[in-house]
Amino acid sequence: MGTRNKFSRREIIQAISGAGAMLGRAAYGENTPLRVAGSAVEIAIAPVSDRTVRISLLPLVEGRPQPVPEIGSLVPAALVKPQSRVRNLPRTRTVKAGSFALKLSSNPLAIRIERRGHPVQELRIDESTGAVRFQRGSAPLLGMGEGGPQFDKRGSVDEMKNGQGGYHQRVFGARVPIPWVIGTSGWALFFHQPEGKFDFTGEEAAFLPSHPAGALDVFVTSADEPSQIMSEYARLTGFPAMPPLWSFGYQQSHRTLASREEVMSVAATFREKKLPCDALIYLGTGFCPSGWNTGHGSFTFNKAVFPDPGRMISELHQEHFHVVLHTVFREKALHGTVRDRCDPSANPAEEVSCYWDTHRKVFALGVDGWWPDEGDGLNAASRLARNRMYWDGPQLDRPNVRPYALNRNAAPGSQRYGAFLWSGDVSSTWETLRTHIPVAINTGLSGLPYWGTDTGGFVPTKELTGELYVRWFQFSAFCPLFRSHGRTWKLRLPWQWNTGELGPSEAGTSAGAADPDVSELHNAAVEPICRKYLDLRYQLMPYLYSLVRECHRTCLPLMRALWLHYPNDPVAVARGDEYLWGRDILVAPVTEKGAASRKLYLPAGDWHDFWTGEVVAGAREIVRPVNLETMPLYVRAGGVIPFGPVRQYIEEKVDEPLTLTVYPGADGDFVLYEDDGVSFDFEHGAFTELRCQWNDRARELLLSTPKGSKARSPRPLLVRVAPSQETRRVVFEGAPLRVRLG
Repeated sequence: MGTRNKFSRREIIQAISGAGAMLGRAAYGENTPLRVAGSAVEIAIAPVSDRTVRISLLPLVEGRPQPVPEIGSLVPAALVKPQSRVRNLPRTRTVKAGSFALKLSSNPLAIRIERRGHPVQELRIDESTGAVRFQRGSAPLLGMGEGGPQFDKRGSVDEMKNGQGGYHQRVFGARVPIPWVIGTSGWALFFHQPEGKFDFTGEEAAFLPSHPAGALDVFVTSADEPSQIMSEYARLTGFPAMPPLWSFGYQQSHRTLASREEVMSVAATFREKKLPCDALIYLGTGFCPSGWNTGHGSFTFNKAVFPDPGRMISELHQEHFHVVLHTVFREKALHGTVRDRCDPSANPAEEVSCYWDTHRKVFALGVDGWWPDEGDGLNAASRLARNRMYWDGPQLDRPNVRPYALNRNAAPGSQRYGAFLWSGDVSSTWETLRTHIPVAINTGLSGLPYWGTDTGGFVPTKELTGELYVRWFQFSAFCPLFRSHGRTWKLRLPWQWNTGELGPSEAGTSAGAADPDVSELHNAAVEPICRKYLDLRYQLMPYLYSLVRECHRTCLPLMRALWLHYPNDPVAVARGDEYLWGRDILVAPVTEKGAASRKLYLPAGDWHDFWTGEVVAGAREIVRPVNLETMPLYVRAGGVIPFGPVRQYIEEKVDEPLTLTVYPGADGDFVLYEDDGVSFDFEHGAFTELRCQWNDRARELLLSTPKGSKARSPRPLLVRVAPSQETRRVVFEGAPLRVRLG
């Protein structure tokens, strides 16, 4: 688990076809034939694992079951051979499938699913329309991808339409539909085929297929722990790849550019002001008057701002910036053709070469990543193929360098290709910021962990002030993607809010679009607050990167619903306005204008106020006073948090050692993960881990190397127990080390 997926489209098709042929050879009784949407069908049942069973309704053509159409979402582990096949059903029949028992009944067609004697779900299929009804339950329903109705899906209708033209896009953002419904009472459903919409308004939920005559393919998961539900989704669609370490640093976007001097000046200003930054992103000409290239789809540099691109990229590299370029392919060239053109054989190099070739001359200049835009109208197979191209393509030229791509669109399985995702062209309003907390949570629960927003919002409005930008910046510091971007782009530079200048006005004609008042541009508080959260982001990078590794192994997202760790607390499960950053840090963004306090819920146990050190008892809602520079952060008692020194960029060499901070009050356990952050060598064991176990009663921290891992040794470390700032220096030599801490 957790490694790059070594399979091809051909292998997937062969696996499905083989299963279909086997079904076609089976003999059946002479009872009542099953029919759905006017077609004779066969029910194929396959136990995928101890926790997941696959149920497929396959149309019969000349007595042969038709295979499930495959878009590339499923990995080979999901393509197990059916164990049972049913074409005729007199009244009822019970089918065993691993730990599951399925009770099938006809008139109406229903499948009751039990696991180890306990009910999980019941699917009722409308034999005339193909609609599938299932139990909604009394607990929140989560997941379903990016965008759409939030937070709990109960009571909503979700059209599952991809792109920016869907559900209240200005506030809720773009829609990336992932038909993965999580019942927080311990079950989940993945509707692999066909596409369709969901209706959660009734006592029963309903899946309404767009093509009722086609194959219906549903995976049913039941688990005791939320983490097991996430790992089952990854078992079906793949585990998230590990992007390069620098991609979790701060990324600064640019729009309308004036000159070469401006490009280099922005980079120099970050370093002069000691505002940490790892990536500079340049929009293409077309969406702005003067971008990095000559127009949409062009890979020719705009000479007015990049007269000597090779030299400029080299100079930016010397200042330790990574360069990311915006690209646009029009849907006419892509729609319905990506897989045909980019997947001609089982050889990954050939699969991506057709479209990747257009990038290679520019890529050879040292470009570090891509920002693929547009593509809202692409089908799921094409969206996934495009994600794959930006992962596999760069490896043709740099085979041992992890690629980076910031995608506008995705599909189930995109996580296998390290796809970063941003929430689209949202408006700069307090409501948008508030709504994006549950959007973030549900996106992560849908197997898309590398997510973020345009910090400050994309379309400026009169609500865009220094205050809103600061609050959004604080939130973004605790998102996997930490990027500032938007129209009137210079207001996404942390220092611009105290210059009195807007920069290029790009508000556009969107509803509510307007440049902020110039009177707002004399706010001296913005830059130092941004620096504070930039510094904190980089200090927490050892913690964050360890979460990335955990995500790679388990599919647990970086931004986590409280449900993932407190499933038996109904208040925590229903809370969508705060989240956990990994297991141990609770984040409560401030989303109200002029807020002097923030109501938040602390689950059971003791929690340490990150800023004050105060210990607060949980299992209750509290009111935390705030000022503009404070976003409430709480650390779980028992948390062991690694802090690095402040850096201006990820790879900066700093003499100070890493600090392990223990938050006492309970036992705790954390595994610090490290690798080179660049290559795929970690797949072959080139990584180190340090296990940190806190025994609260003994006041002892045990440092050791997990079994099967390696250790960095000798390694100097600083250890402290919060809230004290006093540290103790120790040296880890590889053997277990017990550190007594008062």
